[in-house]
Amino acid sequence: MPSFICSLLRYASRNRYNNPSVMSPLVKTYVPFATKLTKKLDSNQKYEVCRKLKECVKTLNTLQSNAQTLEKTRLTRDKLAPLHVPNMVKWASRVGITLDDIDRLKVIHVSGTKGKGSTCAYCESILRHQGFKTGFFSSPHLVEVRERFQVNGQPLSREKFVTYFWDVFNKLEATKEQNNDSMPAYFAFLTLMAYNIFLKEQTDVAIIEVGIGGEYDSTNLVRKPVVCGVTSLGMDHVSILGNTIEKIAWQKAGIFKPGVPAFTSPQCPEALKVLHERAEEKGCHLEVAPHFASYERPGEKFKLGIAGHMQKVNASLALQLTRTWMKTQGVLKDEVVNEVAVNGHGDIGVAKSFPFNQTLINGLVECKWLGRNQTIKKNRLTYYLDGAHTLESIQQCVDWFQKHSKREADSISGKVIKILLFNTTGDRDVTQLLRPLMSCGFDGAVFCPNISYTTSSSADITNMTVSSETQLQKCQHNMETWKILSLSKRKYGEIEEVTEDDSQSGTCSSSLKNGVHTNTENNCLNGTSSLKKSKLTENCNNSNLSTGHVDYSQSHDNVDQSKQNSYTASSSSCTDSQGLGTPKQLGTNCDNFFVNFSCIYDALLWASHGRDQNLKDPCNLPAQIHGADHVQVLVTGSIHLVGGVLGIVSDDYN
Repeated sequence: MPSFICSLLRYASRNRYNNPSVMSPLVKTYVPFATKLTKKLDSNQKYEVCRKLKECVKTLNTLQSNAQTLEKTRLTRDKLAPLHVPNMVKWASRVGITLDDIDRLKVIHVSGTKGKGSTCAYCESILRHQGFKTGFFSSPHLVEVRERFQVNGQPLSREKFVTYFWDVFNKLEATKEQNNDSMPAYFAFLTLMAYNIFLKEQTDVAIIEVGIGGEYDSTNLVRKPVVCGVTSLGMDHVSILGNTIEKIAWQKAGIFKPGVPAFTSPQCPEALKVLHERAEEKGCHLEVAPHFASYERPGEKFKLGIAGHMQKVNASLALQLTRTWMKTQGVLKDEVVNEVAVNGHGDIGVAKSFPFNQTLINGLVECKWLGRNQTIKKNRLTYYLDGAHTLESIQQCVDWFQKHSKREADSISGKVIKILLFNTTGDRDVTQLLRPLMSCGFDGAVFCPNISYTTSSSADITNMTVSSETQLQKCQHNMETWKILSLSKRKYGEIEEVTEDDSQSGTCSSSLKNGVHTNTENNCLNGTSSLKKSKLTENCNNSNLSTGHVDYSQSHDNVDQSKQNSYTASSSSCTDSQGLGTPKQLGTNCDNFFVNFSCIYDALLWASHGRDQNLKDPCNLPAQIHGADHVQVLVTGSIHLVGGVLGIVSDDYN
């Protein structure tokens, strides 16, 4: 900012309230001008930072493997996997980072299937409340890639992200030619960047969440973490880690290091056996985190900062990890251990609990972790967000949603509608994930890929590892699976198994061609309409979705043409006991609507029924649910979907 403007504003602020008469006419004239100019300069500066950030993320995305390359890599994954960590060491050296440097970061390293991020978030909050400067590397990000790097509980600023990004990228680029054009892939690059950031920021502790697995994960170049943790294990990423819990446990325990204490959340016997064997193989001492209740003293009750019943499991593991970290740093005073009896787990002992102090409680209570058991309340609308994507986490999500949505509905005098917004990706079993959600009694289900907008999306959430066509096909498969589960539940009173063939070529055979869905079985679910190429906002109010008819004959000239979108609007009429197609009123725990959109924005526009002010486009609503007094929208199945929703509806990002 020009110095004369600064001087003018300082002079004005000193004198205008004490004695406005002393301000000369010249000053009175130029103060408003200077204020406006300052705001404009600030705005230009912010724009420039955002422009530089966008350039960084665009360059970062060039390190993503495209879908074709990724498919070829999968064929040789077993041979290449053992090279990941040695390659990380080489790339770190090119950036100017040694293994000794990383050891100085005093790392807490955490692997697992479910609860890794939450456990790390508790660790970060606990140590920050103890007065330590914390660094926290997590994945994936929800909205902006810089969220993966936290310093003292705050995402890395845009300005610092730009600086640290080019610091690492330019060093790698400059040494690429003499290293066979070798460059790290997307996640490996971000891992290098994380270690570089925490070294430059001089954090007291670096809390590192494993990406996938552990043994061959990019984060595993750390030789001497202070302590390691394994959260609850389950079946996920089976094409990479293996198709049994034993194989997955073997990979997750790969972060264990000789002489480094390790803790695990309670596991099934098969997983625990492998963890124990790996601990002995690696030469480390492994203990099971105790039940959360064993820490509490009589009358001592408080609410954890992250909702959900599994959070007590994650918090207990975090308490053991942080206490061990503080012990090794010589900063923890001796305290009397609670004499609480806990059962052992075979050959693995259960760690001792200890009494809370107020600082520990503050760290647990004030911990925040967006996108997990999170609610956003708006006018006559509530979003329930949970990035659950395994069977166990979906079951926990169902428990959480049923409890809190019922509590909210009971407080509302009037009609409450429940809508599911769902997507899942990769090789996950969609039937397994959708089946528990059937018990929630949704009045409608909306499906879309993890694409924010049809016209353009933020570079931060660009995914080049899978094609748009594949995402849309997966989304269509998700919706067809839900249809079959719904029909089975109504017809037989129970949910039958759904196979891949059932949802693609069985009772509800369908295909997706150029964004247009053609239903080859017109009477599939007693009234399923075909997907039509149309604007989302075209005359949905004139639709009789309960009979499978959608009227697209009218249009609205004021609709943004960029939001033109293909979608499926289908319905499954609730039938009577004779199987006749007699539609019932909405709000009776019957899955009436199935809608498939090609982007998150349009899915939200429909699911929220026009009640969210962050969704600017007009949308006529289905007549059957237009009169609802309140709408509850559960968003789940994918943390990337949750991130896309947050980026659109959360005031923090708008």
